[in-house]
Amino acid sequence: MIFKGFPRPSLVPLALAAMVSAAFAQTTAPALPDPAATTVQAMGWMQGFPPPPDKQLTFDNPAVNVYPRTRWTFSHIRELVPTANVWRGGAAPSPLPKAARAPDLDSVRFKAMGTGEELTFAQSLERNYTDGILVLHKGQIVYEKYFGALTPERPHIAMSVTKSFVGTLAALLAHEGTLDPASPVTRYLPELKDTAYGDATVRQVMDMTIGVHYSENYADPKAEIWDYARAGGMVPQGRDYAGPRTFYEFLQTLKKEGEHDQAFAYKTVNAEVLAWLVRRASGKPLAQLLSERIWSRIGAEQDAFFMVDRIGTESGGGGLNTTLRDLARFGEMMRNNGRAANGQQVLPKAVVDDIRNGGDPAKFAKAGYATLPGWSYRNMWWVSHNADGAYTARGIHGQTIYIDPKAQMVLVRYAAHPIAANAAIDPLSLPAYQAVADALMKK
Repeated sequence: MIFKGFPRPSLVPLALAAMVSAAFAQTTAPALPDPAATTVQAMGWMQGFPPPPDKQLTFDNPAVNVYPRTRWTFSHIRELVPTANVWRGGAAPSPLPKAARAPDLDSVRFKAMGTGEELTFAQSLERNYTDGILVLHKGQIVYEKYFGALTPERPHIAMSVTKSFVGTLAALLAHEGTLDPASPVTRYLPELKDTAYGDATVRQVMDMTIGVHYSENYADPKAEIWDYARAGGMVPQGRDYAGPRTFYEFLQTLKKEGEHDQAFAYKTVNAEVLAWLVRRASGKPLAQLLSERIWSRIGAEQDAFFMVDRIGTESGGGGLNTTLRDLARFGEMMRNNGRAANGQQVLPKAVVDDIRNGGDPAKFAKAGYATLPGWSYRNMWWVSHNADGAYTARGIHGQTIYIDPKAQMVLVRYAAHPIAANAAIDPLSLPAYQAVADALMKK
């Protein structure tokens, strides 16, 4: 049988998958460029027929991974790499009505975390290199703007927001009894018996409390994140490359470091293991499962898609691409206890409750996130435990689903910040989100 099972047999050849992603750019920069001077229009990327040679962006050009080119590539992934489609289903899209009287959110003021600098919400968008942002209040659009190369109908890469989709599917399968969080990983994936996951449980993977030797330091060219990227075809492997050539092959090389269940440790490979668990337990590819269980039921306007490796395996750690409006539809479904705007109960309320109740803040605290005091992590979602009960899906370079239940707000953002790590973005973003939520509660 061809392409049956998880993983698929590696003897079946496919075109080598590739990815154009600044996920693997450095996390620090000596100085940030001027957002207004580095737009797609200002720089001239991929303009004209054909574009001038020095303005062409292709996978085999190393500079494509570097800002400001990413303001184009993040909104054009499907034109550069192999992908797997996530069908929106045959039903009509559910409307996202615009509020009759939208508040003036541009002028909402807040103080930056740490520095105390006062800014408006509008100023924060440019400072955080926003490609698109949409705010729902009580299910109605009160704010929607696009920058860079993003437009309402165009998908943008979600980066690690992808993990929260995978975690939601895993939580759903767990609720239904298809996937047992208390079971050892090897019950489903015997291929990992000699790896760091050989004595781990599914729950430890879901909450990222795995002791595994793996560095996510984008600034270190020898960090394992680069080995993961090469294996998955996210960056060129090179003519003399002899390492793992698929996500599955790479995951089987990972060794244990420390003990499981002692502390939260954010490592993308855990999301890839969870995606494998979800595939194995459900018997379906990730793209198909996401379409059947969520995407075709929320009234999405557009298909979504995953980047894939050379044997067609979807990247569960950062490969999902969606439009901003459909991302908002997903967030609104989560805010409404699993009920989509079209009235469908997509997820049981218990699944959403398990996510937003969060994990163990004590384990999370050990990771030392200075911008996230008191937070926790559950089913690949970040949970604030603040007075509003806010929780969020987060991706590098500024990708966000921010849900504030008390304010009845869903804020979604796509971005192309030159710095990958959210620690550089949170000082403006998190207080801005709270200020918007506060303004909406006064409305």
